[in-house]
Amino acid sequence: MRWLLLFVRYAWALPASLVGIALVLMVLASGGRARVHKGVWEASGGLPGKLLANGMPFSGPVAAITFGHVVLGDCEDSLCSTRVHEREHVRQYERWGILFFPAYLIAGLIAWIRGGDAYRDNAFEVAARKAETASRSGE
Repeated sequence: MRWLLLFVRYAWALPASLVGIALVLMVLASGGRARVHKGVWEASGGLPGKLLANGMPFSGPVAAITFGHVVLGDCEDSLCSTRVHEREHVRQYERWGILFFPAYLIAGLIAWIRGGDAYRDNAFEVAARKAETASRSGE
């Protein structure tokens, strides 16, 4: 039964993971590295790593970003330092599937309408930071 639940989680997040896999191929083709760490593809460097480090549209530099079961980082150190935060996003993709993309945008819009920051006050980011805090405090 456990393998069935695992299959469903990966299948539900698969459309978003495919976006990430396409980006992993770009990482590898442009000199970056990739590996699987506890069921999640992690890739860093290459052209996508440079784009993250130099800033995404509408934001400054980004250490890492998640697409389903794929995490892209600007470098190996970022993959390690953001692992807890990004794994919370992996769990969010497992719950929301492809609906995560519009849900994330809507959550950012709601935060902004309420006078907050579309990124920092986004409910998905708040949950990921909460996971980081819990991990540091040993909860």
